[in-house]
Amino acid sequence: MSLLYDDGQLAIASESRRVLEAKVSLEAQLPLLETQGAYDTAFWAIAREQGWTALAMPERHGGIDLGLVELGLVALQAGRSLSGAPFVTTSYGAAAALLAHDHDPAIAEWLRRLASGAAIGAVAFAERGATLPLSSAVRFSGGRLSGTKPAVCAGLHADLAVVLACGDHGPALVLAPLEGVTREAFDTFDNSRGTAHLLFADTPATSLAHGDAAIATAMKVLAEQAVIVAHEQTGGAERLMELARDHANTRHAFGSPIGAFQSVKHRIAELYGLVELARASALHAATRVGQADFLKAAAAARISATEAYDTAARDCIQIHGGIGVTWEGALHLHMRRARSLAIEQGNSLFWEDVLVNEMTKAAA
Repeated sequence: MSLLYDDGQLAIASESRRVLEAKVSLEAQLPLLETQGAYDTAFWAIAREQGWTALAMPERHGGIDLGLVELGLVALQAGRSLSGAPFVTTSYGAAAALLAHDHDPAIAEWLRRLASGAAIGAVAFAERGATLPLSSAVRFSGGRLSGTKPAVCAGLHADLAVVLACGDHGPALVLAPLEGVTREAFDTFDNSRGTAHLLFADTPATSLAHGDAAIATAMKVLAEQAVIVAHEQTGGAERLMELARDHANTRHAFGSPIGAFQSVKHRIAELYGLVELARASALHAATRVGQADFLKAAAAARISATEAYDTAARDCIQIHGGIGVTWEGALHLHMRRARSLAIEQGNSLFWEDVLVNEMTKAAA
């Protein structure tokens, strides 16, 4: 498949950027940093109005029936604009886990609600700081779920969660509506992500897969979410590179723009290289969904995008000097988002292990 966007995809990128730049305010993000239980409601309303929640969903469930490439383009623009809600990613992940079971009327109804944005989904795979493999902290038995899932992104606001649990006969992937489930919010450096512990106490749940199939499905869903987040990270890194470039061209020291100094211009050039590598890796991974090398491509994209965003956040503040550590330029927003995205959907160490394992299997 060509790694060039077609006209329709370019139109999606252009329109999503126009809408987000016009309607998402950085000033509105500032209170969210230190406010538990709040997220960027304006962004979520835009996502629903623009149909981004339905972008990669099948038409039979009210979706637009596009794919991860198009959803990634929206995520990239959301990363540039620092959208203060993770629900486009998490709801897609929940829907991806449910699609194989849409013959069940109850699951089909959840899919329709996810496509319209009327419901928010979460994916609860984390277990004591590790994404996979599974420990026994959460158990599924007799159609009931018990235990605690820690640090679930969007868990504070989600209506349903897809949970990887320990079943009577091995791993179990289950659907758990979250009405009545206790949620413990906690302060993070990016409270707009809605991260919370989910405390299941004999909660009714529906089995989706068990055994090796549960682990395989969970890994596939996690990889697809990682590709979306890689696009979001790439968008944030791109925006930081532009801010560093613009500041270097306008800020003068010793009678010259600071961009004339090698230590600054070389750093911005390196950022450009990291951003373009991350963009290419994310696009490549989005085109490999369903292929044998998808996990390898997703892991590479995730690692590349994390490095790009982390480096851009650090270097952009350095290039701005003293003003970079104030709230005036909002660079701290990107720094906080870079750090939160770096640990969502599995951290770099996890994805490095996945990449090594996939490359080892391919070489065997």
